[in-house]
Amino acid sequence: MSEQNDGRPVPTYPRVHALPVVSFSGGKDSLCTLIKALEIYGRDGIRVVTADTDNENPLTVEYINHTIPEFFGIKIDVVKADFTAQIARKRVYVETVWPTKGVPDDIIRSALATLHPTGNAFLDLCIWKGRFPSRRVQFCTQELKSRPLSDYLDNVIASTSLHVENWQGVRRDESASRANALMWEIGSTKTQAHWIHRPIIHMSALEVVAFARSRGVPLNPLYALGENRVGCFPCVNCGKAEILNLYHRWPEVIERMREWERIVSAASKRGLGTFFFINQEDGRTDAEHFEANRIDSAVEWAKTARGGTQFDLECMIPPAMCSSEYGLCE
Repeated sequence: MSEQNDGRPVPTYPRVHALPVVSFSGGKDSLCTLIKALEIYGRDGIRVVTADTDNENPLTVEYINHTIPEFFGIKIDVVKADFTAQIARKRVYVETVWPTKGVPDDIIRSALATLHPTGNAFLDLCIWKGRFPSRRVQFCTQELKSRPLSDYLDNVIASTSLHVENWQGVRRDESASRANALMWEIGSTKTQAHWIHRPIIHMSALEVVAFARSRGVPLNPLYALGENRVGCFPCVNCGKAEILNLYHRWPEVIERMREWERIVSAASKRGLGTFFFINQEDGRTDAEHFEANRIDSAVEWAKTARGGTQFDLECMIPPAMCSSEYGLCE
């Protein structure tokens, strides 16, 4: 264990006195982590929690709320961010400060008409911020997942005498930012310290899938429908293949993105907001930037070959009923 943790300290208390809290997203990595926790501690010895962002595929919602709880006979607690207070403060700011900054009256009126909670956590976050998150400013993870999960951990730690461990489905080969992640690490909530445990840190994506299949556990059905990751749907970091798969299989999500862009634009000082930031050429006006990056432009870009200037005819062919890079259709 010490070697896997690069020589850093690991917990020394008896593991029978530990309470694993598994963060479950509905993806393969958190599934593998959940299986490992269950095999060690059993159903009554762990807690499982998921953060509902209100921007997931319905198949993932069904998988988290019904498929996995029913398969294992467990309860999955759900946490969800609420931005009602932040939106209320933003209304006051728009009413009192925007006029002093020379913001046109029509934009102020539009923002005030829009700055009301919708009940959708992701959309309310964007209304409050007046923009969508991006690769460079990825506030969605912090606001929709990290903060609610941290509050949940705070409550669990305060209610038990056991040593709480936050089990996370993180792998080192996922990204450069996770390449040096530790198997064991001290974390903290607002008021409490606890151990963070990442039991699958050295596993590959294929190993994780094989592990779940070896236990006979159903994987999220999105993996058989061309998706290689599960989470926000869509994620602001989507690439061409993901946007194209979205266009072919879930056109209703494209329609929802159009409506969300309209709403967030109305809540923005600039009056413009796009879900994707795929085309960042310099020298554009705000209107030109919006036109180049709105959801329909992103879809058209996804239909092009490398370089983004020529349509790829193969992109117009609907995907196979089952398509998986993990061999789930074999």
